[in-house]
Amino acid sequence: MKKCKLLLHTCCAPCTISVYQWLTEQMIETDGLFYNPNIRPQEEYERRWLTMEDYSTKVGLKVITPSSFLPLEKAAPGDCENCYRLRLKKTADFAKEHDFTDFSTTLLISPYQNHELLKNLGAIIALETGVNFFYHDWRPEFRAGQNMAQEMKLYRQKYCGCASPAGKKG
Repeated sequence: MKKCKLLLHTCCAPCTISVYQWLTEQMIETDGLFYNPNIRPQEEYERRWLTMEDYSTKVGLKVITPSSFLPLEKAAPGDCENCYRLRLKKTADFAKEHDFTDFSTTLLISPYQNHELLKNLGAIIALETGVNFFYHDWRPEFRAGQNMAQEMKLYRQKYCGCASPAGKKG
C-alpha cells in the first residue's frame, strides 16, 4: 500500500476534530494548513486561528500558520465555488511544494457545505497539480466533532466566515 502524507486544509478547529481523529486512527501522516481568506471580519479570523492553534497544540497536529500567506487573498462573499477553489488550490500547491502525496479539506465534514462541489473541485485540482485529492465523506462524524469541541470549550462559530447571508450557514 502506498504511504500517504496528507496536507489537510483546516477551516476551523471544531471541524478538524473528527477528521483528524479518523486520519490518526487510519495511521495517515497528517499536517494541517489553516488558509481561509473568506473569514470576515478580521477579529473573527483571528479568533478562529487562535482556536485552531490551541486545539492543534493539544493534539499534536502540526498546522502551517496563516502568516505564511499574508497578505490574504480575499474570496468574494457568497461565491462558494471560487472560495472552495481558492482554498483547495492553495492547499494542493503547498502540498506539491512540500512533498505531500495527498491533500484534503475539513470542509468535507460539514453538512452545510456543498459536498459534491468540493469533491469535484478536489478532483480537478488534483489533475491540475499532480497531487492526489484524498476524498472521504466525514459528514456522519460532524455532530460528534461538534460535541467534542463543546467539551473542550473551543470556540464554535455560527457561520462559514463569509460576510454574505448565504455564507452564514455553519
